[in-house]
Amino acid sequence: MKKILNRFNKTLALPLALIALSALPQIALAQYPNKPIKMIIGYSAGGAADKLIRPIAERVTKIIGQPFIMEYRPGAGATIALDITAKADPDGYTLHITDSGPMLISPNLRKLPYDPLKDFTNIAAVAGGGTVIVVRPDSAAKDIKSLIALAKKDPAKWSYGTSGIGGGGHLAGELLNKLENLNITHVPYKGGNPAVVEVLGGHVPFLFSSLGAAATQIEAGALRPLAVTSMNRSVMLPNVPTLDESGYKGFDTAIWFSVVGPKGLPTEVMAKLVPAFKEAMSDPAIIKGIQADGYDMIPITPAQMDALVIKDLTKWGQIIKEANVRDE
Repeated sequence: MKKILNRFNKTLALPLALIALSALPQIALAQYPNKPIKMIIGYSAGGAADKLIRPIAERVTKIIGQPFIMEYRPGAGATIALDITAKADPDGYTLHITDSGPMLISPNLRKLPYDPLKDFTNIAAVAGGGTVIVVRPDSAAKDIKSLIALAKKDPAKWSYGTSGIGGGGHLAGELLNKLENLNITHVPYKGGNPAVVEVLGGHVPFLFSSLGAAATQIEAGALRPLAVTSMNRSVMLPNVPTLDESGYKGFDTAIWFSVVGPKGLPTEVMAKLVPAFKEAMSDPAIIKGIQADGYDMIPITPAQMDALVIKDLTKWGQIIKEANVRDE
């Protein structure tokens, strides 16, 4: 009888253990988040993405009770960071602030190891806006028309910097090249902050910069803005004309930033992250900070963000075709 009971207990123990093990993931999801969350940034510290996400992450931390660890992985127009995100475990502990460059532009230029439509989960739209064309205060270019005139007169002396290949600034520069029949050399840097440093140092004559990266230097008078590349003027720079207003009708290379995770984020994780980011970006202090950097809020849902990715992937493909842009 004792042998029979022992055999019965052993037989029963195995399925009970399997049931307990299968319940562990659900328990972990219910407790999410119970450790710090990694936020991957595809550019150097101090750039637009960094400046945008830091205050938002701090506010989300207060809501969900776990801190964010910023991990900078610049290079290849931020496609390295996006690829890392695509390959991460879909457990909610690896997120990424991306933008139109690696998500929409680069896939139209070359084959990449990720699919922008299939490999990510959209969590929150952050902000959007155009890039700004800036020069040093001692530049002979006083506005966009004089810059073009100078570049046509002596093209060998002119080049333009951006935060990297395949970004909104790069496409804006190549589209302007095409419209004016110019061949101004593109000089890509590993992020917006290094690019600003280079134009300040006189190593590149002008820059297509994100508003966030150039804002401090513009306010200090160390850089002079000539035009913005969005259809509407920047909230931060209301006196700076758009390229559309400057004679380039329909010129619009505005970009947006968003928070994404790898595909397949569990419903339980999304139920924590989506409302937390929504609440954070409803904070008046966060809104004021984003607008001070020259961007507009994008109050849309993850599902609406999915639709925007599809729409803008086509938009950038058309711009690339019109500007005859080739991968560098």
